[in-house]
Amino acid sequence: MRESYRDKQNRKARIAREKQESFEERRHKERRQNERRIEDRRKEKRVVDIDRRNAERRISERRIEDRREEDKVYEDVIAGRNAVMELLKSSKDINKIFIEKGEKHGSINEIVARAKEARIVIVEVEKAKLNTMAENHQGVVAVVPPFNYCELEDILDFAKEKGEDPFVLVLDGIEDPHNLGSIIRTAETAGVHGIIIPKRRTVAVNATVAKTSAGATAYVKVARVNNINDSIRKLKDAGLWVIGTDGAAKTEYYNQDLKGPIAIIIGSEGFGMSKLVKENADILIKIPMKGEINSLNASVSAGIVMYEVVKQRI
Repeated sequence: MRESYRDKQNRKARIAREKQESFEERRHKERRQNERRIEDRRKEKRVVDIDRRNAERRISERRIEDRREEDKVYEDVIAGRNAVMELLKSSKDINKIFIEKGEKHGSINEIVARAKEARIVIVEVEKAKLNTMAENHQGVVAVVPPFNYCELEDILDFAKEKGEDPFVLVLDGIEDPHNLGSIIRTAETAGVHGIIIPKRRTVAVNATVAKTSAGATAYVKVARVNNINDSIRKLKDAGLWVIGTDGAAKTEYYNQDLKGPIAIIIGSEGFGMSKLVKENADILIKIPMKGEINSLNASVSAGIVMYEVVKQRI
């Protein structure tokens, strides 16, 4: 049957429509594929951006942590050959030891040997690095945990364990770290069972104190208290005589009985004992002055009185 003109036109129109629909469908499909590819690329970029930001954040956090670590290192260090050697002998915790690069002589070799034996990390650095960590380091700096203060009761218990009358030093306002270090060094050699310092108006046990003490901070118990007068009352309750050093006292130190349970108060470098601390002392003693200068360095005064106690106890 011959196709009519109308049917022919309808068929052509249908074929054209199908082609157009097929073309539109392909275009739509390609558009969807392109959109998916674009979305995938965006997702990949977001992931990359997130990864980059995370990496940058981790790097930043590491840098902050490194700076904090450096700050801790500079605060909690023991510098100097004698101080580090005594620290090693005491078996106290040491995080790591920094040694100056280059040829090593003398006690440095023994420090390195002891540190290796104790499996302590040793880091060789330039002198400039050590200079930023401590003054007068003599080529060696030990990084340690913060100083471990004790309680007043620990000092009394220590004397009891040794079977000795308590011998305690109370420092009222010592602000010079060199004085505190020297006092701690003398206290260790004189057999003092412990030292009491207030939290305010006094220097804490730091790197300078440790170095000046020649390592004695590794052996001497130090209690850091909120109120020194409360601590004096506790010492009295424990049976100790509390003796203050004062230039205006009437009794010379060598004429005072310093045997038995005793606590010696040493005042600050410039002002001596505070008024209330002086009032809480049981007895006041003085070191006679024969020259034009009417006062001694606090660490010298402490040493004189401590060794008078030693002499009387022998």
